[in-house]
Amino acid sequence: MRIDIITVLPELLESPFNHSIMKRAKAKGLLEVYLHNLRDHTPYKQGQVDDYQFGGGAGMVMMPEPLAILIELLQKDRKYDEVIYMTPDGLLYDQKTANTLSLKENIIIICGHYKGIDERIRQHFVTREISIGDYVLSGGELAAAVVVDSIGRLLPGVLNDETSALFDSFQDGLLAPPVYTRPADFRGWRVPEILMSGDPKKVDEWRHEESLKRTADRRPGLMKEDGQE
Repeated sequence: MRIDIITVLPELLESPFNHSIMKRAKAKGLLEVYLHNLRDHTPYKQGQVDDYQFGGGAGMVMMPEPLAILIELLQKDRKYDEVIYMTPDGLLYDQKTANTLSLKENIIIICGHYKGIDERIRQHFVTREISIGDYVLSGGELAAAVVVDSIGRLLPGVLNDETSALFDSFQDGLLAPPVYTRPADFRGWRVPEILMSGDPKKVDEWRHEESLKRTADRRPGLMKEDGQE
Protein backbone atom coordinates (compact mmCIF):
# COMPACT_ATOMS: atom_id res chain seq x y z
CA MET A 1 0.00 0.00 0.00
CA ARG A 2 1.12 3.54 -0.76
CA ILE A 3 -0.11 6.60 1.13
CA ASP A 4 0.79 10.14 0.02
CA ILE A 5 0.17 12.85 2.60
CA ILE A 6 -0.18 16.50 1.60
CA THR A 7 0.80 18.84 4.43
CA VAL A 8 2.33 22.20 5.26
CA LEU A 9 4.11 20.65 8.26
CA PRO A 10 5.81 17.43 7.07
CA GLU A 11 8.20 17.45 10.04
CA LEU A 12 5.21 16.91 12.32
CA LEU A 13 4.61 13.51 10.70
CA GLU A 14 8.14 12.16 10.50
CA SER A 15 8.25 10.59 13.96
CA PRO A 16 4.92 8.67 13.98
CA PHE A 17 5.91 6.63 10.93
CA ASN A 18 9.48 5.85 11.99
CA HIS A 19 8.78 3.79 15.09
CA SER A 20 7.03 0.66 16.29
CA ILE A 21 4.52 -1.08 14.00
CA MET A 22 4.61 1.57 11.27
CA LYS A 23 8.39 1.27 11.05
CA ARG A 24 8.04 -2.50 10.75
CA ALA A 25 5.41 -2.17 8.01
CA LYS A 26 7.71 0.11 6.00
CA ALA A 27 10.77 -2.09 6.58
CA LYS A 28 8.87 -5.12 5.24
CA GLY A 29 7.84 -3.17 2.15
CA LEU A 30 4.17 -3.55 3.02
CA LEU A 31 3.51 0.17 3.49
CA GLU A 32 4.96 3.23 1.78
CA VAL A 33 4.28 6.66 3.27
CA TYR A 34 5.36 9.79 1.39
CA LEU A 35 5.13 13.29 2.84
CA HIS A 36 4.65 16.18 0.41
CA ASN A 37 5.20 19.76 1.52
CA LEU A 38 2.45 21.79 -0.14
CA ARG A 39 4.63 24.91 -0.07
CA ASP A 40 6.97 23.24 -2.57
CA HIS A 41 4.18 23.18 -5.15
CA THR A 42 2.66 26.63 -4.96
CA PRO A 43 3.06 29.13 -7.83
CA TYR A 44 2.87 32.00 -5.35
CA LYS A 45 5.80 33.84 -3.80
CA GLN A 46 7.28 32.90 -0.43
CA GLY A 47 5.50 29.56 -0.39
CA GLN A 48 2.03 31.05 0.05
CA VAL A 49 -0.72 28.42 0.25
CA ASP A 50 -3.51 30.36 2.01
CA ASP A 51 -5.48 33.57 1.57
CA TYR A 52 -8.40 35.51 3.05
CA GLN A 53 -11.84 34.02 2.53
CA PHE A 54 -14.34 35.62 0.19
CA GLY A 55 -17.22 37.28 2.03
CA GLY A 56 -15.04 38.24 4.96
CA GLY A 57 -14.68 36.56 8.30
CA ALA A 58 -11.87 35.44 10.58
CA GLY A 59 -9.38 32.82 9.47
CA MET A 60 -7.46 31.99 6.31
CA VAL A 61 -8.39 29.38 3.71
CA MET A 62 -6.02 27.02 1.90
CA MET A 63 -5.95 28.07 -1.76
CA PRO A 64 -7.16 25.70 -4.49
CA GLU A 65 -4.28 26.08 -6.95
CA PRO A 66 -1.40 24.60 -4.88
CA LEU A 67 -3.55 21.63 -3.87
CA ALA A 68 -4.75 20.99 -7.43
CA ILE A 69 -1.19 21.18 -8.77
CA LEU A 70 0.13 18.64 -6.28
CA ILE A 71 -2.83 16.24 -6.50
CA GLU A 72 -2.69 16.19 -10.29
CA LEU A 73 1.09 15.72 -10.20
CA LEU A 74 0.64 12.62 -8.03
CA GLN A 75 -2.19 11.32 -10.19
CA LYS A 76 0.01 11.43 -13.29
CA ASP A 77 2.10 8.56 -11.93
CA ARG A 78 -0.60 6.26 -10.58
CA LYS A 79 -4.31 5.80 -10.01
CA TYR A 80 -5.49 6.62 -6.50
CA ASP A 81 -8.35 4.72 -4.91
CA GLU A 82 -9.13 7.55 -2.49
CA VAL A 83 -8.33 11.23 -2.00
CA ILE A 84 -9.12 11.79 1.68
CA TYR A 85 -9.53 15.16 3.38
CA MET A 86 -9.13 15.23 7.16
CA THR A 87 -11.75 17.65 8.49
CA PRO A 88 -13.89 18.03 11.65
CA ASP A 89 -17.06 18.02 9.52
CA GLY A 90 -16.20 14.73 7.81
CA LEU A 91 -17.75 11.35 8.61
CA LEU A 92 -16.69 10.00 11.97
CA TYR A 93 -13.86 7.50 11.59
CA ASP A 94 -14.41 3.96 12.84
CA GLN A 95 -12.97 0.46 12.57
CA LYS A 96 -15.23 -0.44 9.66
CA THR A 97 -13.79 2.44 7.63
CA ALA A 98 -10.25 1.44 8.63
CA ASN A 99 -10.93 -2.10 7.39
CA THR A 100 -12.25 -0.75 4.08
CA LEU A 101 -9.29 1.56 3.54
CA SER A 102 -6.79 -1.20 4.36
CA LEU A 103 -7.92 -2.98 1.17
CA LYS A 104 -6.94 -0.03 -1.05
CA GLU A 105 -3.64 0.25 -2.93
CA ASN A 106 -3.01 3.99 -3.27
CA ILE A 107 -4.38 6.78 -1.08
CA ILE A 108 -3.84 10.53 -0.88
CA ILE A 109 -4.53 12.27 2.44
CA ILE A 110 -4.92 16.06 2.59
CA CYS A 111 -4.16 17.71 5.93
CA GLY A 112 -6.19 20.87 6.35
CA HIS A 113 -5.15 24.00 8.24
CA TYR A 114 -6.60 27.38 9.18
CA LYS A 115 -10.33 27.48 8.26
CA GLY A 116 -9.91 24.54 5.90
CA ILE A 117 -9.42 24.11 2.17
CA ASP A 118 -11.22 25.82 -0.70
CA GLU A 119 -14.57 24.09 -1.28
CA ARG A 120 -13.80 23.55 -4.97
CA ILE A 121 -11.03 21.08 -4.05
CA ARG A 122 -13.51 19.18 -1.91
CA GLN A 123 -16.03 19.08 -4.74
CA HIS A 124 -13.71 18.09 -7.59
CA PHE A 125 -10.86 16.06 -6.06
CA VAL A 126 -11.80 14.69 -2.64
CA THR A 127 -13.50 11.28 -2.58
CA ARG A 128 -13.86 10.82 1.17
CA GLU A 129 -13.91 13.22 4.14
CA ILE A 130 -12.95 11.91 7.56
CA SER A 131 -13.14 13.23 11.12
CA ILE A 132 -11.49 11.42 14.04
CA GLY A 133 -13.76 13.09 16.59
CA ASP A 134 -16.06 15.95 17.43
CA TYR A 135 -13.32 18.42 18.29
CA VAL A 136 -10.92 20.70 16.40
CA LEU A 137 -7.15 20.24 16.09
CA SER A 138 -4.60 22.78 14.92
CA GLY A 139 -4.25 20.87 11.66
CA GLY A 140 -4.96 17.56 9.97
CA GLU A 141 -1.53 16.00 10.54
CA LEU A 142 -2.27 14.25 13.83
CA ALA A 143 -5.58 13.00 12.44
CA ALA A 144 -3.79 11.70 9.34
CA ALA A 145 -1.29 9.86 11.54
CA VAL A 146 -4.19 8.17 13.36
CA VAL A 147 -5.72 7.02 10.08
CA VAL A 148 -2.43 5.72 8.65
CA ASP A 149 -1.60 3.84 11.85
CA SER A 150 -5.04 2.22 12.03
CA ILE A 151 -4.80 1.15 8.38
CA GLY A 152 -1.17 0.04 8.41
CA ARG A 153 -1.54 -2.40 11.29
CA LEU A 154 -4.28 -4.22 9.37
CA LEU A 155 -2.09 -5.02 6.37
CA PRO A 156 -1.32 -8.77 6.14
CA GLY A 157 2.15 -9.50 7.46
CA VAL A 158 2.54 -6.32 9.53
CA LEU A 159 1.60 -7.77 12.92
CA ASN A 160 3.56 -10.76 14.22
CA ASP A 161 0.37 -12.54 15.27
CA GLU A 162 -1.80 -12.65 12.14
CA THR A 163 -4.98 -13.00 14.22
CA SER A 164 -4.20 -10.15 16.60
CA ALA A 165 -6.00 -7.38 14.69
CA LEU A 166 -9.06 -9.59 14.26
CA PHE A 167 -9.75 -9.47 17.98
CA ASP A 168 -9.28 -5.75 18.55
CA SER A 169 -12.07 -3.65 19.97
CA PHE A 170 -14.75 -2.76 17.40
CA GLN A 171 -13.87 -5.53 14.92
CA ASP A 172 -17.02 -7.41 15.92
CA GLY A 173 -18.95 -4.33 17.00
CA LEU A 174 -17.98 -4.86 20.65
CA LEU A 175 -15.27 -3.62 22.98
CA ALA A 176 -12.45 -6.05 23.70
CA PRO A 177 -12.69 -8.12 26.91
CA PRO A 178 -10.33 -7.68 29.89
CA VAL A 179 -6.83 -9.13 29.45
CA TYR A 180 -4.39 -10.49 32.04
CA THR A 181 -0.78 -11.68 32.18
CA ARG A 182 1.65 -13.06 34.80
CA PRO A 183 1.74 -13.24 37.74
CA ALA A 184 -1.57 -15.03 38.28
CA ASP A 185 -1.76 -13.56 41.79
CA PHE A 186 -0.68 -9.92 42.14
CA ARG A 187 -1.17 -8.39 45.61
CA GLY A 188 -4.00 -10.80 46.18
CA TRP A 189 -5.74 -9.80 42.95
CA ARG A 190 -6.18 -13.04 41.05
CA VAL A 191 -6.67 -13.74 37.37
CA PRO A 192 -10.10 -15.31 36.65
CA GLU A 193 -9.73 -19.09 36.95
CA ILE A 194 -11.42 -19.69 33.61
CA LEU A 195 -8.46 -18.15 31.79
CA MET A 196 -6.15 -20.75 33.31
CA SER A 197 -8.50 -23.67 32.75
CA GLY A 198 -6.91 -24.78 29.49
CA ASP A 199 -10.36 -25.05 27.88
CA PRO A 200 -10.36 -22.84 24.72
CA LYS A 201 -14.12 -23.11 24.26
CA LYS A 202 -14.88 -21.93 27.79
CA VAL A 203 -12.29 -19.16 27.50
CA ASP A 204 -13.88 -17.93 24.24
CA GLU A 205 -17.34 -17.97 25.83
CA TRP A 206 -16.04 -16.03 28.85
CA ARG A 207 -14.37 -13.45 26.63
CA HIS A 208 -17.52 -12.96 24.57
CA GLU A 209 -19.64 -12.48 27.69
CA GLU A 210 -17.13 -9.98 29.10
CA SER A 211 -17.12 -8.10 25.79
CA LEU A 212 -20.89 -7.84 25.93
CA LYS A 213 -20.80 -6.61 29.54
CA ARG A 214 -18.07 -4.05 28.90
CA THR A 215 -19.77 -2.71 25.77
CA ALA A 216 -23.16 -2.45 27.50
CA ASP A 217 -21.54 -0.57 30.38
CA ARG A 218 -19.17 1.75 28.50
CA ARG A 219 -20.51 2.08 24.96
CA PRO A 220 -24.15 0.94 24.87
CA GLY A 221 -24.66 2.81 21.61
CA LEU A 222 -22.51 0.23 19.84
CA MET A 223 -24.91 -2.53 20.78
CA LYS A 224 -27.88 -0.54 19.49
CA GLU A 225 -26.11 0.07 16.20
CA ASP A 226 -25.38 -3.67 15.87
CA GLY A 227 -28.88 -4.79 16.90
CA GLN A 228 -27.62 -6.51 20.05
CA GLU A 229 -30.00 -4.89 22.54
